[in-house]
Amino acid sequence: MKKLFLPLCILLLMSGCKKSELDVANSSPAVAADKAVAVAEYEVEAPPAPKEVYQMAPASSISEKSEPVNKSAQPSIAPKKLDTIAKKIIKNGNMKIQVGDIKKAQNQVEDILKKNNAYIQTEQFQNTDLDDNLDLVIRVPHKNFDALINSFSDGVGSVLSKNISSNDVTEEYTDVSIKLANKKIYIEKYRDMLRSASTTKDMIEIQETIRELEDEIDIAEGRLRFIDDRVNYSTLNLSLYKEKVRSSATSKIGFGSRFADSITEGWNSFMSFLLGIISLWPFMLLIPIIIFLWRKWKSGRSK
Repeated sequence: MKKLFLPLCILLLMSGCKKSELDVANSSPAVAADKAVAVAEYEVEAPPAPKEVYQMAPASSISEKSEPVNKSAQPSIAPKKLDTIAKKIIKNGNMKIQVGDIKKAQNQVEDILKKNNAYIQTEQFQNTDLDDNLDLVIRVPHKNFDALINSFSDGVGSVLSKNISSNDVTEEYTDVSIKLANKKIYIEKYRDMLRSASTTKDMIEIQETIRELEDEIDIAEGRLRFIDDRVNYSTLNLSLYKEKVRSSATSKIGFGSRFADSITEGWNSFMSFLLGIISLWPFMLLIPIIIFLWRKWKSGRSK
């Protein structure tokens, strides 16, 4: 009996497991699908949506799309900082030297100029009865300016006058350089605005602003070039002076020449006096009239 009971229990357990499997298989497809979706949602989670990043547009881009360009409202930029600018010193000088021979002194000057890498910018010669004058405007590298002055003072002649001046233009040069750099930044921004301009009016206004900036940039660059030229090459105004020594043998200033000059001057004075009297002829016409009236008045009074 016991031997039959044990197999019967095992058979009942196996039939119960098969029934549960059949129930699951025979369940509705919709329920099974919902369970599958639920499992899938649980196992695979969708990645979070990326966060949107908002960034403020530059003021220039807003203005060029939303409203007409205002010429007075320039793009906002930070002032550009320049590297430290070296000292800018302009040296100028004036010298007047008395020499014994203009030609010889001129040759000495040319030798001195070659040694100091200088050159003559302008030259003017004047010959009078009393003296000879050779005026030179000399440009010399800044570093050779003092050596050039000393060479002229020592070996050419007697220095009658000398005036040396130095002008520090570092502040002006720095100011112009900073303004120039900022204007170049402005003009690039305006060119970007021109490429994205949407109306003809905006394009015309931006082009006019660019033209004005280009003119200002040209002026600033020209000023910087002028300062650099004056700094790199100093200017010296040199005057070579020779006084003429006059004698009776060479210049005919003896007694005879002076006597002839006196006669000539006397004759010229007489002619000037005579011509002066002749120039008064309208007043001379009044003299006969005055005499006639005076006599008539006198005769009438006597009667």
